[in-house]
Amino acid sequence: MTKIEGTVKYIDLEGGFWGIVTESENYYPIHFHEQLKQHGLHLSCSIVKLNVMTAQNWGIPCRIESFVTP
Repeated sequence: MTKIEGTVKYIDLEGGFWGIVTESENYYPIHFHEQLKQHGLHLSCSIVKLNVMTAQNWGIPCRIESFVTP
């Protein structure tokens, strides 16, 4: 498991999707939690990186295990 801190962004590519942007990486959470779908939301979360291909071809695919928002 990896801990990250970043900002939720709506990415208007490939039909649109939600991602997390950090200082060093972009993450593409699979099955993004509805309550986190707020553009500009800052959060800390624990993720598991997934070794899968996605149609979005953006960021590191991951699964959010837990999260904290301010």
